[in-house]
Amino acid sequence: MRLDELDRAIIRALVEDARATYAEIGAQVGLSAPAVKRRVDRLVASGAITGFSARVEPSALGWTTEAYVELYCRGKTSPAEIGMAVSRHPEVVSACTVTGEADALLHIRATDVRHVERVIERLAAEPFVVRTKSSIVLSRLVNGSLQNG
Repeated sequence: MRLDELDRAIIRALVEDARATYAEIGAQVGLSAPAVKRRVDRLVASGAITGFSARVEPSALGWTTEAYVELYCRGKTSPAEIGMAVSRHPEVVSACTVTGEADALLHIRATDVRHVERVIERLAAEPFVVRTKSSIVLSRLVNGSLQNG
């Protein structure tokens, strides 16, 4: 689907505040609330918008410990296979394939170091994992996010 400038403006408004009303978004982009709703419905139906979610402060859940885990996989394990397996672990907050020796890099949030250890043990038990290498985060120096502007 090709997005026009109004679609992009609506998406920017939703990214900034997913709880904004159609009327509030319409006031920002110059459309009526029903027109915004029609466009949002079309964006959802086309897959341009894949869902709506709440961002939760991990510490509110007691998940104050972070780690990065490199996965080294057996043979030609596909990224889809890795993604499917690691997504079953709720502590894995992001995962990506990477260049270098490791096949994937995972970002984990947990309650404490012992919890991280249990997660790594579960990940290492996946049939395609040969080994892992982990680093515990001591302090976060930069915590930025992509801003629309």
